[in-house]
Amino acid sequence: MRILVSAAVAATVFSAAPASAAHVVVSAFANSTSGGAAAVTGLTFAAGQRFRITSNINDLWSAGALPRFSDANGLVADRFATSADDSGQAPGTLIGVNFGPYEQGNLRAPFGSLVAVLGGGRFQLLGANGVFTSQGGPLNVGYFDSNNGDNFGEIRFGISAVPEASTWAMMIAGFGMVGAGMRGRRKAKVSFAA
Repeated sequence: MRILVSAAVAATVFSAAPASAAHVVVSAFANSTSGGAAAVTGLTFAAGQRFRITSNINDLWSAGALPRFSDANGLVADRFATSADDSGQAPGTLIGVNFGPYEQGNLRAPFGSLVAVLGGGRFQLLGANGVFTSQGGPLNVGYFDSNNGDNFGEIRFGISAVPEASTWAMMIAGFGMVGAGMRGRRKAKVSFAA
């Protein structure tokens, strides 16, 4: 019975872990789509496979002089400095505005947004946080803008595969096997005095 419970626990733990995960720091200057090189995450996803991006929205980068600070969603609205962000500006200072969309390659997206760099002038809009579907291949990422010469700042991202339904099913089955094993073990310990 112990072997069965141990096997079930191992199957549950290993099936629950993402197939791949990484932390990557993306620089607005060095990893710009207009003069830098894409940041290599070391992750490869199949076409259609889903992955999650996470970052702190108070972690900022900039496309140049004020007001051009944004998180990885890009310059999409007025943004005012807070004591929690890393802009270095006094709280209440206007640090970012909507610069409108920028078009490069196949993508029209906000300046300063995080994008997947697909090669051949193709990009996929990602952003600060969310679940995305891979177009297949290595996941390389960059800062979407038109001129990297005055960019500064960097943002740290967590990237991980999203478990597929079959993985969840294996995990649930593993928990069921653990529960059944524990129930059986308890029954084996019960004794009646005569």
